[in-house]
Amino acid sequence: MANITFEAGSAALFRPGTSDAEIEATALKAMRRRNTLVRFWQIAILVFVIGMWELSSRLQWIDPFFYSSPSGVLERLYEWATEGTTEGSLWYNLWVTMEEALIGFFAGSITGVFVGIGLGRNRFLSDIFSVYIKAINSIPRVVLAPIFIMIMGLGLPSKVALAFIMVFFVVFANAFQGVREADRNMIANARILGASDWQVTRTVVIPSAMSWIFASLHVSFGFAIIGAIVGEFVGARFGIGQLISIAKGTFDAAGMFAAILLVMVVTLVAEYIMTLIENRLAKWRPQQQLDTQ
Repeated sequence: MANITFEAGSAALFRPGTSDAEIEATALKAMRRRNTLVRFWQIAILVFVIGMWELSSRLQWIDPFFYSSPSGVLERLYEWATEGTTEGSLWYNLWVTMEEALIGFFAGSITGVFVGIGLGRNRFLSDIFSVYIKAINSIPRVVLAPIFIMIMGLGLPSKVALAFIMVFFVVFANAFQGVREADRNMIANARILGASDWQVTRTVVIPSAMSWIFASLHVSFGFAIIGAIVGEFVGARFGIGQLISIAKGTFDAAGMFAAILLVMVVTLVAEYIMTLIENRLAKWRPQQQLDTQ
């Protein structure tokens, strides 16, 4: 048995002579125990919140007309899935919103990365355009929705434009800052070895900025969804935002919560996929130290 001592409230302490295999096994056991505890509390909190919501609604502690109930929300989702909505199939409306969000997300992300890296590497251009970027970024995004709808109509382009604007500035800011935070010593060493500006950017700067960029992508997909839904809420023929708008107009609390739940699930799935992609593309990153507190 490993010669290991434990202190209350602290990580394991290993005495001299403990083998690497024993240390690794103890660390993995502590990590599994911590992950199990985290999952338990996550599920417990969710069950508690849903249970209290349902109980409060049934006992009239809250007004079901305004707050609905978990069972009412599930019934509305089932009705939409089997019988459709007032605006057609639920899946078609979901696809419309996802199409708008995905196009805006990819367009905004790609543009934000290129512009962020370009201006981050060129201080002269960044000084010229910084005032305009700050001015545009200061405009509340929601204000742009009616403008885009007035110019582009109720169709796809106006929603994509709003999703694009929501995503672009988040990705741009992180890409720009990631480039500026690149290790100057590594850049200097690459130049000493004869690397050109493009080679320095490709081999040193961009890999250094990847963590910043991926951090922004995790957040920006949610913003793309928000942009698409806000655009639909202001004016659209189809989409989840339109369903929310109709539910609001008819005081259908269950419908509003059902649409919100649907969007939340889709966003969480997208976040999970984004994490898998990030872990695959960024294997070079060192793993975080195990916290067994």
